[in-house]
Amino acid sequence: MTYKSYVFSLTIRVLGLLLALILLAFGIAWVKTYVIIGGGILSVIAVYHLYRFMVKRFVEVDDFFESIKYRDFSRWFVETKGPQDIRELHKGFNLVNKTIKAIDSERQAQFVYLQKILEMVNIGLIAYNVETGEVLWTNDSFLKTLDFPAFKNISFIEKRAAKIYDELFETYHSNTTSVTLELRQESLKVLISDTVFEMESHSFKLIVLQNIEDTLNRNESEAWKKLLSVMTHEIMNSIAPITSLAETLQKNIQQSIEHPKTTSLELEDVNAGLNSIKKRSAGLMKFAKTYRSLNKITHVNKTKIKVSELFDNISELMKPSLEDREVQLIFKLDDPNLLFEIDAYLIEQVLINLILNAFDATESVVKPQITVSAAIGYKGAAQIKVSDNGKGIPAEIMDSIFVPFFSTKKTGSGIGLSLCKQIMLLHGGKIQLQSIEHEGTVVSLLF
Repeated sequence: MTYKSYVFSLTIRVLGLLLALILLAFGIAWVKTYVIIGGGILSVIAVYHLYRFMVKRFVEVDDFFESIKYRDFSRWFVETKGPQDIRELHKGFNLVNKTIKAIDSERQAQFVYLQKILEMVNIGLIAYNVETGEVLWTNDSFLKTLDFPAFKNISFIEKRAAKIYDELFETYHSNTTSVTLELRQESLKVLISDTVFEMESHSFKLIVLQNIEDTLNRNESEAWKKLLSVMTHEIMNSIAPITSLAETLQKNIQQSIEHPKTTSLELEDVNAGLNSIKKRSAGLMKFAKTYRSLNKITHVNKTKIKVSELFDNISELMKPSLEDREVQLIFKLDDPNLLFEIDAYLIEQVLINLILNAFDATESVVKPQITVSAAIGYKGAAQIKVSDNGKGIPAEIMDSIFVPFFSTKKTGSGIGLSLCKQIMLLHGGKIQLQSIEHEGTVVSLLF
């Protein structure tokens, strides 16, 4: 877009005024009355036309700015009437209006799109002005979680539920925090996090609220199902033979009592049966003790130790087990001065358990190898890995591998990995397992 016509029109008027002033100057210099009068009249006419020319353009620009001020982007300036420079100016105004309108429409579309997404998520959100308490935006999930109707100011919650108000709006949650909110008829477990941000010289607070009550109940229910399934299996494996043997022995004794002459009671058979019952009962007792041991570890005693010393201790403890096996046990440590803040005794117990599991997994491998390594991993997190080239873990049992009493071994108690997981949780860490069948397994301890 050009302004050549505007510059041309302005130049003509300025030159006309200049010529009129020159004529007036010559008239004064020559003392010619008619020249002075003619020059004066022409000067006034030139100034008037220049004034009208400039004012008309300023009025047009002022009208345009007024429409921008009141966000009237639908206004259309006529492009077919008036002087050429006015028509070009109107074209420019219309182009600016069209561009702003397109940007505004795009922004509105993005806002609606984002709003729809935030409405669909199962997480409560609310943003409000920290100074006035006026709600900027909230979604349905927030209102449904707290069982509140829509409101415009957070003072509504202060009057309706003071405790919830204090927990949500008066307490700062820099990290995601789990809290229990007391609603009208129930208590609700939620995760809360919030942040404060500045916008247009005002402070706003965004609160994120997630209902975890249903998730916790569902996970707890699934855990109980798995636990009860395994416990039922273990108990029935012991009770069924005991019941069967007891019935057989009772039947034989009853027949011997009723028919002492025709039925002889073999004491050896009775002794063998009672001995079997004793063994199965001992198995049940062992099962009960094992279950009790799961609850013994309740806290950890963390100290900074050299990982090299931890590995040396485990290596010494594993020597007797390695004598009868052709297994290569490798301890890998890039930094001999590496320090971890852990409970050395408990982590030693975890590593021994994992190494013994790796021994079993590599029994049928031609060149069995187990590697124990330690390093500082992603984001500075300490990690220890135990990897083997054994038979791996079938995909169908991966979800049950950490369930108490679940075991694939005939003589296994099924609490080894459960204890390992509990110990890692007490350290504030976690245990991860990656396995490919017939290729090997990697167990990672992440602190």
